[in-house]
Amino acid sequence: MRWMCLVALAALMAGPAAAKDVVSGASLYADVARYASFGLHRFGSPGDRATADWIAGELSNAGFAIKFQPVVLGRQYVVERASGEALGATIETTPFWWPPEDKASFRLSAPLARDGDVAGKILWLELPFDGGAYLGPSHRATIAAAAARRPAAILLMIGNPADERFAYNVTQEDAPWPVPVMVVGAKARGVLERAVASEAPLSFDVAGHYERNVAGRNVIAEIGSDRGPAIVVSTPMTGWYSCVCERGPGIASFLALARTVAAERWPAHFVFVATAGHEIGHGGMELFLKEGAPAPKATLAWVHFGSSNACYAMPEGSKSERAEEERYLVLSKSAVALTDETFAAVAAKRLVTEQRAVGELRDVHAAGYANFLGMAGRHHAFHTPADDLGATGPDILAPVASAFIQSVRTIVDRGDAAFK
Repeated sequence: MRWMCLVALAALMAGPAAAKDVVSGASLYADVARYASFGLHRFGSPGDRATADWIAGELSNAGFAIKFQPVVLGRQYVVERASGEALGATIETTPFWWPPEDKASFRLSAPLARDGDVAGKILWLELPFDGGAYLGPSHRATIAAAAARRPAAILLMIGNPADERFAYNVTQEDAPWPVPVMVVGAKARGVLERAVASEAPLSFDVAGHYERNVAGRNVIAEIGSDRGPAIVVSTPMTGWYSCVCERGPGIASFLALARTVAAERWPAHFVFVATAGHEIGHGGMELFLKEGAPAPKATLAWVHFGSSNACYAMPEGSKSERAEEERYLVLSKSAVALTDETFAAVAAKRLVTEQRAVGELRDVHAAGYANFLGMAGRHHAFHTPADDLGATGPDILAPVASAFIQSVRTIVDRGDAAFK
């Protein structure tokens, strides 16, 4: 404890110098690595709890007042074990949310078929890559039509650049599938095609269970005067699989901004929130907007660190030759001029609210917050188990964090005049 106090005191004494260090690529990458070390980040998991504790500790050490906001979601499905096998080969597979209540655990061995009479068989269904993150009406309709053919289960291959097991975000309101739906990656295509041709059985072994009224937490941290309009800063903590580059860069920049605000004693009221439950209904953000967020009229700006802020593109070649993946600055119209100035060095397409807001900024926009900016995108391993530390690096983390910090510094300096 004494050592921690000395570190905190040294940070306060260092002031701007300490703030500059936390924006280095090495420091940011260390935070991404720490996030990765917690493993699976699904809502309600041990990794989710460890992440919330870590973020709260970092913000507390920086000088923020911390509180946990309980987030309770109606259900979560917990996978204990899931595997597939065909022709003696193991096939990596993941149940697709939400599985049937009575098939949370099941074992099945049946022929794999792509057409014809599939009653009692395992139906191989493919969804093309659409670049989206959310399960939509067309996906549901396609899977429902496949289930109506009375297969024993559905093997689902969702197109994605990594040829891996892809997962769409779902909602708490989505109905369970009529039959088990098991996701596989395209890298298993060869063995699956041989199984279809030879009419060999495909076997699934799944152990899992539903939990009800599942507990998670938002981390809320405040610093600065409670007078005047607030600047709200948000980032999600949870997602499918380990979601290292989906979430890690945003969390690293979120922490770097918080440390800079505290070290330099910026004269403003800040509310930082790290939200839970993103992948199964945005539950944490929804709750914070209802209970805890400053009212729109009491908020100067909302800054959001969304998905895949600083991720490499496809992994061919050396990192120095690799460009960033597709990403977007998601903006209120009032923030366009500001970000033209502060994000000039960061390659990102603009999405102004008159076009569409994406991710959790949809909720912020819908709640009536007038001035907001954030970044969200996708990368080659997005929403798959292949999303790991190799998807990002110090060289692309630092420019993004610096641009966000410069944006918020400008908002503090100019106030309402920062938004035109």
